[in-house]
Amino acid sequence: MSTFYDDLETRSADARAADIARALPEQIARARALPGYASSLADVDPAQITSAEALASLPVLRKSALVEAQAAHPPFGGFTADGSAGFEHVFQSPGPIHEPGRTSPDWWRLGRFIHACGVRRGDVVQNCFSYHFTPAGMMFESAARAVGATVFPAGIGQTELQVRAAAHLGVTAWAGTPDYLKVILDKADEMGVKLNITRAGVGGGALFPSLRQEYAERGIACLQCYATADIGNIAYESEAMEGMIVDEGVIVEIVRPGTGEPVPEGEVGEVVVTTLNPDYPLIRFATGDLSAVLPGQSPCGRTNMRIRGWMGRADQTTKIKGMFVRPEQVAELVARFPEVRRARVVATREGEMDVMTVLIEAEGGDRAAYEGAVREILKLRGSVEIVAPGSLPNDGLVIDDQRSYD
Repeated sequence: MSTFYDDLETRSADARAADIARALPEQIARARALPGYASSLADVDPAQITSAEALASLPVLRKSALVEAQAAHPPFGGFTADGSAGFEHVFQSPGPIHEPGRTSPDWWRLGRFIHACGVRRGDVVQNCFSYHFTPAGMMFESAARAVGATVFPAGIGQTELQVRAAAHLGVTAWAGTPDYLKVILDKADEMGVKLNITRAGVGGGALFPSLRQEYAERGIACLQCYATADIGNIAYESEAMEGMIVDEGVIVEIVRPGTGEPVPEGEVGEVVVTTLNPDYPLIRFATGDLSAVLPGQSPCGRTNMRIRGWMGRADQTTKIKGMFVRPEQVAELVARFPEVRRARVVATREGEMDVMTVLIEAEGGDRAAYEGAVREILKLRGSVEIVAPGSLPNDGLVIDDQRSYD
């Protein structure tokens, strides 16, 4: 049984960089020709964008902008070449936001993840992701087909029927949200039905260590992926279970929340993804999720960059004293002063009043100037505390709401 899905997973850093240098300018050129990018990429020379470092010069595409574009130019906002005509499927996720889908092999690239889970030809995969509205069900069905497995399209709900079907069909592998597998296993125990599930690939929620351990004790090896309806597979776990390995069909950057500025390796920031999918060329698409680059390579032998997985949401917009404070404003505050490395807005309560404190990482500095900039940029008065460089937690937070809402 082959350990790797394909040779791309074990490329050297130089080979991967050379492949990206060829593929990325072509993708930028495709995007530049689309109406959705008419303004943002108009002055960009695709031949100059040959690496993740070069991508950092381009604007970030936020989901809110995609929603607005789709409302004005349905269904895909001018970010695909053929509208809905060239796609076999159109999906709708909350927002609302529409995503295209194709039946071409492994279009969402989750076959790589399912392969890492150990699923192969001869397995029967019970796919408990929803097939309605959102593409999750089709994403994992396409993945299972890519490795030659048989798919039982179970969807969600009707737990007792799920158990009986799994036993009758000889299901050996499972796909769905992390906690729903436990629901099915517990129901099987209650019914006295023995299931033969030994592998599981999960997504769409956090796989807590205690839950993974419970599955392991039941003889089920459970791995998780990080995927979105817009992008498809972004990163996935291997049997090494040390971080998540970035998929070979995307380029991932970690940027400071509210900006498009890459953060140093290891620092928590927002996940920004550029896909090499020619059908839907999303360039520097901001996921709104937090993560960090994990140094080094996976012990499993896959060589691509690793991230720490999902670490929360980057959109920390908070209302303080009746005014919204946004990550972009905190980023503007930091950018104004060269000596400031990072800043964090802390919201608390004293009595029945909101209190805003701005923590600024700097070697000394002019407190009065910082306070003036806070009033100008955040439109609020707050106290400023200057803290030592490196003293703020590495958790990606730029706005920390400590108020209790109980």
